[in-house]
Amino acid sequence: MNDVPTNSSKNAGLRAYIALACFIVLAAIVWLLELGDLYSWLKAFHLIAVISWMAGLVYLPRLFVYHADSEIGSDQSATFKLMEKRLLKLIMTPAMIIAWVFGLALAFQTDAFIEIWFLLKFFLVLAMSGFHGFLAKSVRVFANDKNIITSGKWRLYNENTTVLMI
Repeated sequence: MNDVPTNSSKNAGLRAYIALACFIVLAAIVWLLELGDLYSWLKAFHLIAVISWMAGLVYLPRLFVYHADSEIGSDQSATFKLMEKRLLKLIMTPAMIIAWVFGLALAFQTDAFIEIWFLLKFFLVLAMSGFHGFLAKSVRVFANDKNIITSGKWRLYNENTTVLMI
């Protein structure tokens, strides 16, 4: 399997960057034109990003469950590598960044930094970000055919996100 990008992967990346740019432009328009309550817009954008990020954090370990059981060098393994890479780079990481930006903007607007609930939430978001980093490293490990974690253990990791989400 070669790593030369196909038109399909180039188009997927382009579509993701266009969607991200549209999201950023929409946010800038709302902020610059003061369209309605800024807090509500910040919260809406934050929630959209968090939902996207959480979906990726739930789905990527599930892909690893199946990838761990696939034969190294098989077409199935190559497909999982592509799916994992796209999910991480085109959805999860941009969503995480957007969630952080809008979450911090909400915290600044509401002076939440002194609240106990915010400090707890901040700690849990740091844990989710660390888990995201672990998954990003795991994508590279799978891409190099060096995974040593069993599919059963990946099933347990899949539950981490649900616990953090709650």
